[in-house]
Amino acid sequence: MIPITVVDVQDAESLVVEVLRSGVIAQGPMVKRFEDAFAAVAGVPHAVAVNNGTTALVASIQALDLKPGDEVITSPFTFVATLNAILEAGATARFADIRTDDFCLDADLVSAQVTDRTKVLMPVHLYGQTADMGKLVPLAERHGLAIVEDAAQAVGATFEGKPAGSFGVGCFSLYATKNVTTAEGGVITTSDDALADKLRVMRNQGMRARYQYEMAGHNYRLTDLHAAVGIPQLEKLPQLTEARQRNAEALSKGLADVPGLTVPSVLPGRTHVWHQYTVLVGDEASVTRDELSAKLTEKGIGNGIYYPKLVFDYDCYRDNPQVVASDVPVAKKVAEQALSLPVHPKLTESELEQIVAAVREVFSA
Repeated sequence: MIPITVVDVQDAESLVVEVLRSGVIAQGPMVKRFEDAFAAVAGVPHAVAVNNGTTALVASIQALDLKPGDEVITSPFTFVATLNAILEAGATARFADIRTDDFCLDADLVSAQVTDRTKVLMPVHLYGQTADMGKLVPLAERHGLAIVEDAAQAVGATFEGKPAGSFGVGCFSLYATKNVTTAEGGVITTSDDALADKLRVMRNQGMRARYQYEMAGHNYRLTDLHAAVGIPQLEKLPQLTEARQRNAEALSKGLADVPGLTVPSVLPGRTHVWHQYTVLVGDEASVTRDELSAKLTEKGIGNGIYYPKLVFDYDCYRDNPQVVASDVPVAKKVAEQALSLPVHPKLTESELEQIVAAVREVFSA
């Protein structure tokens, strides 16, 4: 089986051993080292490490001091953590439709969802490419909205040269399958000195110094052990990203002319870091998305459906007054058609050829 993703953190062994021998295994100097390196990648002065990507979203919203009933506009086509974080922070979620060319919020449709209670715009930089921040940033400014970027899948991606996580408050996941991983972990990026300070106090039970409490806080800390796993990956992130980009290019070249199959695109002014390589299986295709997925699995080609439903299209959210569903036909269609193929840096040229051949064979059968 060619896996959909491969986790390789062997380069971290020496740093992990260093942490174990130091006796400082909770949050300590290794976390600070990781934060400094991550801030450089995001192009901001502050990176605040936390225990997972969902926490990054929750803490960012909490730090903005929203009141009950205040609203966050986000994408309906995303991992459920986006919605869960909004609810955990006590806010109400509204949704605008997406575009098929980047799988992100359609900036031209966001304004229709803005109400007098809207406080935050939360674009999701899905699959490794940013949303259209050239339109979303001015829109947020016009409506007086804070921007919280769900950049969980987009570390290193840029829009017109500006990195993901530098347009507002950036929230990243460091889960095992992400382009940079600490096994579990998250990062919040910001250029706001006061907000960064607030987040650091918040993540440590509200303490600025031991037993000096300044707010009702939480235990959102990342450990030095986790940070040690992530540091080597940040150091080689350019090479890992280049490998993903080469693999994506090979896949697109091999699949571009398959009838009924739409390969993903890199839009002008953006860099794509290819957390996922996601195709669309159109209604006119000779197979459905689910049939393609099953047949590829039979052929030993790993694949993933990210995501099979819209986030609000589950029973546990249907009657939640904090979830305001809307008509999003593009997102609904994409959820029926999207399929991700392997694009990770460990793929060989032979494996890429196998993936292309398998997809073409399924479509021509």
